[in-house]
Amino acid sequence: MGMGTSNFVIRWINFLTMLLAIAVVIFGVWMSTHHDGCRKSLTLPVLGLGAFIFVMFIITNNGSGHNVSGLRYKEYQLKDYSSWFLKQLNNTANWKRLKSCLVKSEDCNNIAKQYKTLKQYKIAKLTPIEAGCCRPPSECGYPVVNASYYDLSFHPISSNKDCKLYKNTRAVKCYNCDSCKAGVAEYMKTEWRVVAIFNLALFVVLAKSYIMFAMAVDYILRGMLRKTECWSDEGVQSLKDY
Repeated sequence: MGMGTSNFVIRWINFLTMLLAIAVVIFGVWMSTHHDGCRKSLTLPVLGLGAFIFVMFIITNNGSGHNVSGLRYKEYQLKDYSSWFLKQLNNTANWKRLKSCLVKSEDCNNIAKQYKTLKQYKIAKLTPIEAGCCRPPSECGYPVVNASYYDLSFHPISSNKDCKLYKNTRAVKCYNCDSCKAGVAEYMKTEWRVVAIFNLALFVVLAKSYIMFAMAVDYILRGMLRKTECWSDEGVQSLKDY
């Protein structure tokens, strides 16, 4: 799947997710107008789910990456993401914990094992985290020696602060770079969107099962009530006859 096709699919997923969120909210409002206790009992959960998906869509809507000539993957910039992401990722305590996880995951070290030649590395399709945390931004212009080493003696051609923050050291790399934070934001955005869609599908299944069960119980109770009323009427008539 090419970059153009991939972007097209992502845009449609975003659009459909928004429509689903709106549909869920409308469905919740519709249920609140009915006197049926089974439907009304689901009003708040439905509205809550719709609001959750809609907010999730807004948070994860921005930031689609930038194409770079000669690369099969995109580079990401932190400024492209929502203010919520900026606040969370620029929080020193939050990023310290995230950075510790990134270093322990050894994703950057595995790149050198996976792409053993420079040719393999240059045509690799890196993940957002690998592209943002394991290497300096392309605009820095550092010559590539291999998948884990760049020639930092070359004077960067960009004023991007990430260029000076990158180090070849295993525990440093570009973990302090905005490009790394942007890569993490892209990863989180994708994961959360999948979770939101999964939750919606799960809710639809559970809601349908709940309504069917509640309607069955309601039918049984109504039947029992009719029988009770019938027995009462028969008893009253028997007393009158007596």
